[in-house]
Amino acid sequence: MDSKTKIIATIGPACEDIETLQAMLDSGVNTFRLNMSHGDEAAKRNLYNLVESLKTADGLRPCILTDLAGPKIRITDVLPDFTLEAGQSIIITNENGADENHISVTEGIGFRNVSEGAKILINDGRIQLQVVETVSKHTIKCKAVIGGLVEPRKGVNFPGITLDVPPLTDQDKTDLKMALELGADWIALSFVRSAEDLNEVLAVMDEMDKHLPVMAKIEKWEALSNIGAIAKSFDAVMVARGDLGVEIPLEQVPLAQKQIIDVAGALGKPVVIATQMLESMVDSQTPTRAEVSDIANAIIDSVDALMVTGETAAGNYPVDVIQTLKRVIDETEQATPSGRNSLPEEVAKTADAISHAVCEIAQDLDINLILTMTHSGSTAQMIARYRPEATILALTPFDRVARQLQLVWGVIPIKVGQCDNIESLPDVCDAVLTERKLIKSGESYVITGGVPMGVAGTTNYLSVQTF
Repeated sequence: MDSKTKIIATIGPACEDIETLQAMLDSGVNTFRLNMSHGDEAAKRNLYNLVESLKTADGLRPCILTDLAGPKIRITDVLPDFTLEAGQSIIITNENGADENHISVTEGIGFRNVSEGAKILINDGRIQLQVVETVSKHTIKCKAVIGGLVEPRKGVNFPGITLDVPPLTDQDKTDLKMALELGADWIALSFVRSAEDLNEVLAVMDEMDKHLPVMAKIEKWEALSNIGAIAKSFDAVMVARGDLGVEIPLEQVPLAQKQIIDVAGALGKPVVIATQMLESMVDSQTPTRAEVSDIANAIIDSVDALMVTGETAAGNYPVDVIQTLKRVIDETEQATPSGRNSLPEEVAKTADAISHAVCEIAQDLDINLILTMTHSGSTAQMIARYRPEATILALTPFDRVARQLQLVWGVIPIKVGQCDNIESLPDVCDAVLTERKLIKSGESYVITGGVPMGVAGTTNYLSVQTF
């Protein structure tokens, strides 16, 4: 059976050829991430074409996660070879050009609610400034705490400062429309601060009459205060530890990661852990022991997927990275029992109770297979939230749903023909189990689905069958 924890790999210059991508897919990749922060329209379209040319063992193409760049704030203008010294005064602004007293940042960003002692961090915190005075909505006077060379296009973070910035830039809207047009399966929204940030994405989807699940990237300090509402509104969350580790003190990142996993997990929302999973393998063919421990701990915490970024996009060993991840996942899962079997605090839907009961029955009767017929993917995802020991086979007539479920813990999506009535569901399941040789005569399995068939969100059927 497949690993239960899924692997997401970022495509970049190091693996932008069909042979390498197919080798990564064969080694364990479930989803490819397309990073919209880089490249022009032609380059981005080429990424979709590359993934379209790949095939899983089932003959489907892999899942595509389109990661929108978001309103990343960067240095836009600075004097050549400009080096800040500790204690030096400097003004951060988007109202003036650069000179010996000013550094310019992304245009149109406004600063408000500047907390006392707030810091401004440049280049992932390598340069740190402390706010001295708010001059205007677009200009802040600072003092350098840690100096260094300030270079154009480096990122700037503003922990402790509320920013006036839209959730989607104009470029994000263009990239989102392209993703909907070219067949993306998931959308990731960068720099989410509140649940309301989802509304602008939904507006574009409404405009095009195409809707995809949306993942919130948690990488802003404000997001941690709103994590409950964000996890409830979005379809999944990603712990984006790069910017998050700059926005909050580094020592708080591990606990924030666990908090996000717990909150999203209680809601049955998939959780992805990203950034520096195997950073050393950008240049080395083997990982560090600390990286392996980090990965194993995330698996033990029941995350849905692990995502690598620069390791495959720009590193020297993209296939080795995936093989390493797969080995650690398999070894950890074999030694760690699954289980998140408590019911959520509020069980408002029959589907929640049925999904929980399916897992309990499988455990009580020592059943190793759970089969669910799903049209939207929600039934399989609800079962996965309880982390059963049994394997979850999600049968669906829709290619896109099968691809979307590649991102969900423990779910093996299988494309089947349309099943029109509940009476024929056991026959469909028997055919799948026979074809894949997953069960022996006399063994039992659990089926769940919905009546009437074909209506999303109507999980109300449960049956124990003997093969």
